[in-house]
Amino acid sequence: MPKQFELLIFDWDGTLMDSAGVIVDSIQRACEDIGLPIPGERASRQIIGLGLMQALQTLLPGLPAADYPRLVERYRHHYLGRDADIPLFAGVASGIRELAANGFQLAVATGKSRIGLERALDASGLGAWFVATRCADQTHSKPHPAMVLELIDELDADPARTLVIGDTSHDLLMAANAGVASLGVTYGAHEAGDLHPHAPVALVDSFIEAHAWLAANA
Repeated sequence: MPKQFELLIFDWDGTLMDSAGVIVDSIQRACEDIGLPIPGERASRQIIGLGLMQALQTLLPGLPAADYPRLVERYRHHYLGRDADIPLFAGVASGIRELAANGFQLAVATGKSRIGLERALDASGLGAWFVATRCADQTHSKPHPAMVLELIDELDADPARTLVIGDTSHDLLMAANAGVASLGVTYGAHEAGDLHPHAPVALVDSFIEAHAWLAANA
């Protein structure tokens, strides 16, 4: 059977790498460092997937503009001390290799910075399997469609045969804004109720389940 999709665009944090908890903790510690009220876990999870500055501005809209760079610095201090030890979700390493071997083009669209993604790709050993990537400091942040549209253009892909896989409403809304399909995963930063309104083709509860869905349906 011909493939339904040929280009699979994965989010990184919360979709391939189990980093949501570390991100939340780093946000909370950064706020504590500069004397801000510590945001709750759900509020902190809701902004995962956005570019860092946009995420912090969304989480703390009343903060004076001059304080955001200090908050970014403290966040990076706490996150970078642990990012090399953050694991991939179960099944990701073998699943990504198998999807590439089966002829899919694999790409990444992430709220991470370029240097952050390169570090994660190197540490995880997954860099060889992704043919293109886009980061929040290269183009518009999610949910703007630019990351998806630029990847489609770079890879000369068919939007009708492109699928975004992500764990946040930002990922799924980016896909919708770009006019492509999405697959939602519920094991990352956002809950199923956050994902349903954006009409993913399916919701899955683990990466192993996502891989099985792709093998059967993509």
